[in-house]
Amino acid sequence: MGRRDDACGGPLDARTNGPDGAREATNDREWTQELWSSVRCAGLLLTLLLLVDWGSGRLALWRTALWLALAGLLFVVLYPARVSAGENWLTSRRLVREHGVRTDLLVSVRYMDTIAQRLLLRDALGGRVEIDPEVLVRNPQLWYRLDQGARKAASDGLLLCGATALRRVSRRVDQETARAVFKASGLE
Repeated sequence: MGRRDDACGGPLDARTNGPDGAREATNDREWTQELWSSVRCAGLLLTLLLLVDWGSGRLALWRTALWLALAGLLFVVLYPARVSAGENWLTSRRLVREHGVRTDLLVSVRYMDTIAQRLLLRDALGGRVEIDPEVLVRNPQLWYRLDQGARKAASDGLLLCGATALRRVSRRVDQETARAVFKASGLE
C-alpha cells in the first residue's frame, strides 16, 4: 500500500497539467546553483582526502572507496530540494521522492524554528511538504502561488492553524522585495 503522493493518477497529478494541457509552474530559480554548490563541496572533500592520503603515502584502493562513499554521503546530505508551485499546488522534490500539497486545501502551516528553519505544510488530502522558508523569500513567485492557495483555504474555512506562520514569511518576503527594489534603484 503506497502513500498518496506515490500513486499515479492521484489528486496531485492535476498539478502537472493546466486546463490547456500545458504545465504552468514556478520553480526555485537558485536550485541549479545550490546543486552545483553541493557537487563542489563533495568534490572538494574527496580531493582533499585523497591528497592527504597521497601526501602521507597511505593511498590505497579501500581508502579511496571509503573517501568516495563519504563524499557521496555529503552530496546526498547537501542535495537541495527542488520546490515548484502552480495554481493550487506546491511540491518539493528531493533525490528519491517528491512530496506535494494542494495549497487550496491547506489545513495547517507550521513554522519550525530549530537549527534549520522549516515551513511544514499539510493539506486535507494527507499531503505533507517541508520546505525552507528562504526558498520562498528568494522566489517571490513561489510565495505568491502559496499565498494565493492559502488564502483560498482560509476563506473556505480549511486553514485552521498557520495564519501566524504565513504572516511571518510574508513579512520576510516583503522586506526582501523592498530591499531589492531599493538596491536596484540606488536608494539603499
